[in-house]
Amino acid sequence: MDKQQRLKDSLTSVTGVIIILLSLVAGYFIYHNILGSPAHFVDGDPANEPLEGHYLGTIHKGGQIVILQLAFMVILLTYSIERGFSLFRARGKRKSNAFAQTVKAFLQQDNITDAIGACDEQRGAVANVVKKGLHSYQQEATQDLRPEEKAYQIKRDLEEATHLEVPDLERNMVIISTIASVATLIGLLGTVTGMIRAFSALAIAGTPDAVGLAGGISQALVTTALGISTSAVAIVIFNFFTNVIDRITYGMDETNYAILNHFKQKAKEKLEGKTAPASKSSETEAEIDESTTDA
Repeated sequence: MDKQQRLKDSLTSVTGVIIILLSLVAGYFIYHNILGSPAHFVDGDPANEPLEGHYLGTIHKGGQIVILQLAFMVILLTYSIERGFSLFRARGKRKSNAFAQTVKAFLQQDNITDAIGACDEQRGAVANVVKKGLHSYQQEATQDLRPEEKAYQIKRDLEEATHLEVPDLERNMVIISTIASVATLIGLLGTVTGMIRAFSALAIAGTPDAVGLAGGISQALVTTALGISTSAVAIVIFNFFTNVIDRITYGMDETNYAILNHFKQKAKEKLEGKTAPASKSSETEAEIDESTTDA
């Protein structure tokens, strides 16, 4: 398991480097061949001012920093699509709440086999955790252990399964959050360099360079607009995916509690059916409650 996890992490790192490099290449291509197309500029020369209404040419006037901002957009788009597909698969065929209610209904009927079948049909992260817990429940039922020991074992298996699923849900989310922060800073960098260019044009002795002044201001405004818009989109996407992950993890917690609560009820019913002293029965029930609430 550890070897597979290390291999998976290595592949993820390599994939991330490849995506970043390809995004930079894509940004360079878009900047020079699409935004910098001669059709957007006066006399077909990208060094001249963009034609009226040709906004792609206007963006091209943002300078070389636009290449980096375009790369951020490509990275954001790539990981947004990847997270969308991954979380859609992790959610399963039905919503987590509906699946949790189905599992609870089967547990109330003491129908573990159909509950496992529902997990196979549902798939996804919640179903994987619940299936692990149900298998643990079946195994512990055949072992000669004290009820509190069985409860602790089931709880441990559920927590282990949950800890294995959650990192996959949150994978690459840090990249989206980083873009949300860094894109604004890159836009601010473009603003600063644009204003330096504009004031350099003003500092020329004699008649100020009007073209250089306009170009510097244009660069400052374009890079600021791109940085803010990229950051805003990244924040919205990050919050949306975070909400989806929270709903999935809530479904895990809900079904885990249902399994533990079902085992606790079954253990109490067995204790009540025995002729053990009342004090001993009460003590064992308290131990079961403590096992299902403490790690």
